[in-house]
Amino acid sequence: MRAQTVGTLEYTHPSFVDYFKGSVRLIHALTVVLPGFLLLAVLPLEPAQVGTFATFLLLFSILSILIFQTVGIYSEEIFSPLLRFRTTFLAWAAAFSVLIFMRQSLDISMFSDLHPEHLLFWFVASTLLFGAERLGMLALFRRLMDRGLFLQNAVILGGTDNGIRVAEYLKSNRDIRTGVIGFIDDRLERLPKNLADLPLLGNTQELERLIREEKVTQVLVALPWFADNRIGQLINELRKLPVNVLLVPDMVAFRHANKRITDVGGLPALIASDLPLRGWSPLFKRLEDIVLSSLALIVAAPVMLILAVAIKLDSPGPVLFRQKRYGYNNRLIEVFKFRSMYHAKADANANRQTTRDDDRITRVGRFIRKTSLDELPQLLNVFLGTMSMVGPRPHATATKAAGVLFEEAVAEYSSRHRVKPGITGWAQINGYRGETDTLEKIEKRIEFDLEYIERWSVWFDLNILFKTIPALLFNKDVY
Repeated sequence: MRAQTVGTLEYTHPSFVDYFKGSVRLIHALTVVLPGFLLLAVLPLEPAQVGTFATFLLLFSILSILIFQTVGIYSEEIFSPLLRFRTTFLAWAAAFSVLIFMRQSLDISMFSDLHPEHLLFWFVASTLLFGAERLGMLALFRRLMDRGLFLQNAVILGGTDNGIRVAEYLKSNRDIRTGVIGFIDDRLERLPKNLADLPLLGNTQELERLIREEKVTQVLVALPWFADNRIGQLINELRKLPVNVLLVPDMVAFRHANKRITDVGGLPALIASDLPLRGWSPLFKRLEDIVLSSLALIVAAPVMLILAVAIKLDSPGPVLFRQKRYGYNNRLIEVFKFRSMYHAKADANANRQTTRDDDRITRVGRFIRKTSLDELPQLLNVFLGTMSMVGPRPHATATKAAGVLFEEAVAEYSSRHRVKPGITGWAQINGYRGETDTLEKIEKRIEFDLEYIERWSVWFDLNILFKTIPALLFNKDVY
């Protein structure tokens, strides 16, 4: 690695990238087989078998690296600040599956000494090593960036508002791949000496000199896109030089997009919004709901029977309370609950929110509301498919916060209906359940709901379900 000083940053030779990726491949190859070599010390192998096993480990390491390469472990994202644990785990699981297949199908005597506990040790040990190596790599990246060392020294071409936004974005999302050393603009006399805490390095003639001296390897063109002729002229000139030229999008678009790019008939486009559950996700979530609701209904059946009898004896009226609420895609669904109010005082549209010491609530109703046992019949909603175990809580049509309808109080309110409503949710375990007597409470509830939609996974659902009971026990705002 050789470096030349450029302001406060340094320039890394491009071949460093290839050397680094090669080093990572070597480390991964050693990580794949290290537990296998440790097993040599405990397996009762004959001397001839030791040599055969060592040869097998070498071949297995090469095969694993090829699988890693196919999965994309060594793509440019290796330099990103992402943990990438999931991608690495899946790649290693695929490689290890090949080992299991070879053990089961090949008639090699040494494989008979590899017992399941040995294979488990091998898989877990390598998995932990991969995780430790990634954390070490990220720590190395942070240290290099603190020293001002980046893979590419970049300049922003255009001291425009968009150029300043690009600089601020890259500063707050620091990445070892790009270090911005300053701005280039031909309007030197009209611009300040510093923009976004970065120096104005000069005009396009100065840029050519910096590129020729190998002090700049990347140019981020941030001119207004309506300046088509000027952009075309600059790109034609820069194509004659050994430099990477990137057209950066209008950063205003990024405020309305989730930073992912798709292809529409060959046209790259920023995704502003898409379906929250894509691919196999809806199927996995539906299977999760069917399995969990079925098990819950079986376990809760005795309790539900006792509660039904208690409600019937406590006050006249039906055991179940049916209420129209907003569900998926803003459609009205019928939600089941155990009746907790006197039948004559029922409020089907929730025009009046329940408050402390509400005279409409029965004796049994006060208990089941406090413990949330009144929600148990919603397991039937989940089983029938109108609700989910986890999701934004469904609200009645006339529910208000501080006298304002929810959909009028929060502009993003309807966005929560992009998924099925749930019995419990991310907002509820974070303390936002019960009465919404202020606009802040409904705003925070919607904020958590939308965060859940963006972060959804089966593991996230299970985490929320696990934390629901403690959240119910310690919440004091339900009556």
